[in-house]
Amino acid sequence: MLFSSMIFLWLFLPAVLIISRFLKLRQQNVFLLLSSLLFYAWGEPRYVLLMLVSIVLNWGTGVLLERFPERKKAVLWIGVVLNLSLLGYFKYLGLLVRTLNHLLRGRELEIPQIALPIGISFFTFQALSYVIDVYRGECRAQKNVMDLALYISFFPQLIAGPIVKYRDVNDQIRNRVITPEKTAQGIRRFIYGLAKKVLISNVLAQSADQIYALDMQEMTGALAWMAAILYTFQIYYDFSGYSDMAIGLGKMFGFTFNENFNYPYMSLSIREFWRRWHISLSTWFREYVYIPLGGNRRRTARTYVNLGIVFLLTGIWHGASYNFIFWGLYHGAFSILERLGFGKFLEKHKVTSFLYTFLVVHFGWILFRIESMRQIWEFGKRILLPWRYTASHFSVWEFVNLHTIFILVCAVLGMGALQKLTAEKLEKWKLSIPELVYCAALLLLCISALAGNTYNPFIYFRF
Repeated sequence: MLFSSMIFLWLFLPAVLIISRFLKLRQQNVFLLLSSLLFYAWGEPRYVLLMLVSIVLNWGTGVLLERFPERKKAVLWIGVVLNLSLLGYFKYLGLLVRTLNHLLRGRELEIPQIALPIGISFFTFQALSYVIDVYRGECRAQKNVMDLALYISFFPQLIAGPIVKYRDVNDQIRNRVITPEKTAQGIRRFIYGLAKKVLISNVLAQSADQIYALDMQEMTGALAWMAAILYTFQIYYDFSGYSDMAIGLGKMFGFTFNENFNYPYMSLSIREFWRRWHISLSTWFREYVYIPLGGNRRRTARTYVNLGIVFLLTGIWHGASYNFIFWGLYHGAFSILERLGFGKFLEKHKVTSFLYTFLVVHFGWILFRIESMRQIWEFGKRILLPWRYTASHFSVWEFVNLHTIFILVCAVLGMGALQKLTAEKLEKWKLSIPELVYCAALLLLCISALAGNTYNPFIYFRF
């Protein structure tokens, strides 16, 4: 079930929100858990069992970690291996078999056709953070399996994050306070996220998908540049819009989730970009992989190796395809380059650093968007040498109209610069009568767009 679907907006959300208001906190938790399982089962009923297995597995691991402190390292490793085994089987077994087939050459194994459970990467990482934090003593094991189940399966951040650490919401599960002010803030945030998704990302996605679907022989340099630019803003407004909706939904039910985006396209380095983009994932890898590996506390060469491992895993986390691996290593290479000294140059040249960062990220999304390495090569040539590729039966204006250009301009204006210039006015604007009217107009536009168009993809569902 999509947050930007009519059934969610008109049926599921109003029903859950209204009914929950009449329940006491403990009853509300049970109701939210059942609602979350229904939300997940709506798209894939058979994988609710997988979700329940994950819940019981991690609840049991937490209990055992406290019951047998002398063997907690062994218990931790068993819990981590079992979690990663579930994730590996459903998400990476096909990639493993394809890789083996490349290596065997002639003795091909049958590639398993396993449907990917929606959001498995997100809820697995949440479960892992709980188990690791209990092992470290940063939180107590949850004795009530229902409370842990709510943490792992809570529908606002179940499908595509943000990845929430258990220690950040443990107290909220038992002691949260729901106020009219927090509910209003949640509704406001949800509407802005919905507008990002429906009014900006969906519009850009339609044109981007049509251009990317062209045969490469018909792809001119101009078409390649337009597709890449559209996708750069599509993925930002798609994912950040979803995160805004998740954070807003959390507030409606009394939960406060950490921010997941902070205007990443305003970054002045790739290292800064990863402090602003998908913050919950980058902090997860920093806390549970980079620092345990030694971080930057050891020799310089080891620091670079640690960074390489983290970015390799970041790429693998995103998908079971070689292009994601190269995308992760691509970002890792630039992060290491900046640590080698290039970062000092960037600090002295703000305009250059902005252009450099935006272009590196922009080109990186080509690796992210296209799975075939051969197509990436051909597409890349059209990006770097556009004057050599001008012959086609199609022009840019067959895929892009004035409405698309207008939305693209809005997307550029909304990526951070305008917000920084008007920060004081925006604070006064929050929850004012004019903003209430503005949000109502945005919601009406979103409903109209959804009613008149069935095109409503979401990029991060496949992760």
